[in-house]
Amino acid sequence: MADNFLSLSRHRWARFLIYGFLGLTLEVIYTGLSSLLKGDLSMHGFTFLVMFPIYGLAIFLEPVHNKIKPQPWWLRGLIYLFIIWGIEYLSGWFLNFILGYCPWSYHDPLNIKGWITLRMAPEWFLAGLGFEIIHTGLEHTS
Repeated sequence: MADNFLSLSRHRWARFLIYGFLGLTLEVIYTGLSSLLKGDLSMHGFTFLVMFPIYGLAIFLEPVHNKIKPQPWWLRGLIYLFIIWGIEYLSGWFLNFILGYCPWSYHDPLNIKGWITLRMAPEWFLAGLGFEIIHTGLEHTS
């Protein structure tokens, strides 16, 4: 029983690391492409290392994915969108509480406390559906 528990724990830890690294990588690519669209030919991309554990929290989306699989894609996307906004908001609050500021800050008119922005709805909607593909792939390899 103890070996099974440790094995499960290592398995979940590995997925946490995968989601963390994947999130950081995708954020650098996204911000790099965004800077290109603003005319920066160097395609300067960036992230904050504090995002690593936040992206790793995608591990908690796995049971959600398992439960909502039968739902239509657009409903699943909306569910992920609201969960991701919740995680982003709570992370922004927590970092603001601990550090005295939040490393990211949205300044568009659709922001909420600078911690989330409604403008990012399409990106987070698609990120949630993309997560399903990654999770399904990880399930098939384990």
